[in-house]
Amino acid sequence: MKIGFLGFGEVASNISKWLKDSGLEIYTSLENRSQRTQDLVEKSGVNICENNKSLANISDILISALTPDEAINVAREIGKYSKGVYVDINNISPETAQKALEYIENGRTADAAIMGGIKKEGKKVQIIASGSHAEQFSQLNQYGMNIKVTSPHLGQSKALKMLRSAYTKGVSALIFESLYSAYKLDLDEELLECLKITEGPDFMKSALSRVISSAYHARRRAEEMDEVLSFISNYNDPIMSKATMECFKNISKTVNQDIMAENYKDVFKSHK
Repeated sequence: MKIGFLGFGEVASNISKWLKDSGLEIYTSLENRSQRTQDLVEKSGVNICENNKSLANISDILISALTPDEAINVAREIGKYSKGVYVDINNISPETAQKALEYIENGRTADAAIMGGIKKEGKKVQIIASGSHAEQFSQLNQYGMNIKVTSPHLGQSKALKMLRSAYTKGVSALIFESLYSAYKLDLDEELLECLKITEGPDFMKSALSRVISSAYHARRRAEEMDEVLSFISNYNDPIMSKATMECFKNISKTVNQDIMAENYKDVFKSHK
């Protein structure tokens, strides 16, 4: 079985390693990819196709793991070349996923969402999938993946992802904002101790991880929250989600995202 990846960031690089280690043939393309991505691909040892069209043509399962703003354009570009099952695993709303997948002419599509920390949980991280060809995607469970099919109806996994993101990213933004204020007052360590009493002994590690990852992935998370806003606006006034998006936009403008900091104090030193 040949597995292709459109995009090769954190999601694709981790999943491709798991599947490659399980004996599958893994492919990607360097077309329109950054130097950083090219270096990551070459280091991974996966097979490289000439372009996205040739990648789509040979893949039994083609996984779209891009930034939210690329999802539709890339699907439009390769839609008539996709021969296998096309799986959109991007952090986008059900509406955006529907628009993207309409370009896949063979109609063999599924949408998926990662419901946890891919680095922290590894192969055990749960991926939920929906759509008419989600069951074919779940065949990767034979190679150690943890894919749960939730519905044959396209968009259901994206809906769950959007709602989960509204919560998790909102919490991360609130922790970043409150802890940064405490840092400026030289009360950050005391605040963490107080919150640990309220939230439990595991809170400290989780909170600091959230601060560091929020800084490093701020630009991408702002884009993801834009998708969350689009989705929740259909059902509710997304007051909190709007604030979360603005928080990540602000962080992306003030923190160096080229290198992930080792501790939260280093993040805050550069944040203004």
